[in-house]
Amino acid sequence: MKGITNITLNRILIALVGLGQMVGLLAQDLPKTQPKLLTIIREEVKVGRNAAHARHEAGWPAAFEKAKSPDYYLALTSVTGPNEAWYIIPSESNAAIGERMKREAADPVLSAELERLAAGDADHVQSVRAAQAIAWPDWGLGAFPDLAKARFLHITRFQVAPGQWLRFEASAKAYRAARERVNSKVGYRIYEVTSGMPALTFLAVTSVESYGEFDTSFAEHVAAIQKATPEEAALFAKQDMIVHQEAAIFRVDPKQSYVSKEVRATDPEFWNGK
Repeated sequence: MKGITNITLNRILIALVGLGQMVGLLAQDLPKTQPKLLTIIREEVKVGRNAAHARHEAGWPAAFEKAKSPDYYLALTSVTGPNEAWYIIPSESNAAIGERMKREAADPVLSAELERLAAGDADHVQSVRAAQAIAWPDWGLGAFPDLAKARFLHITRFQVAPGQWLRFEASAKAYRAARERVNSKVGYRIYEVTSGMPALTFLAVTSVESYGEFDTSFAEHVAAIQKATPEEAALFAKQDMIVHQEAAIFRVDPKQSYVSKEVRATDPEFWNGK
């Protein structure tokens, strides 16, 4: 990983951030409601190294499990877009992250294993970026999904022009209202990136249990646009507020994810590869 000092140090720091994410969610395992914060680690995988990278990355959840860490995360690999792996780590506060980092840094066995894994990671990835995002629950749609059943995610990134935050908020809420009007069954969450990506970057995240649900989601999107009120349509038409927009589809990778035994028991064939 590239970072403030060197590949190994940055990976260790990122890992320790990840270990601090789940305070406030320990009894819940993967979150049951939208977490207030997300840490997103993006690794650009070298061409032809996907399988080797996945095998290497399986060492991270193995290390956390051996250390009896309660700090779970989901790993995603790209189906479309750049050849990347994303690691999504939920949290309830920055204070919780800081406290957990202090505690985990005192574990010499875990730290040594993370350093070993970090050194090997350089063989498989071109670059790594870490970002943090905050949730805007009232911008999203529908009930929070059961993440143990999530198999694919659609993530759209919006980079908003300077000074256009309020217009984007109004547009996001108008779009949610239009989707509600057509009785959408596929929901989504909205996050604002606070560090690690260009300023005013927003993420719209849809998770589904089967790939075919994307057909439903797209049909609901089209219906919402077609049935928008004149006021909503006027907001949607003001695309000058968007500097850049990009979408990608990811699959959940069970072997690179770190989840509890209880989650694995919900679908052993998927989570354990049996």
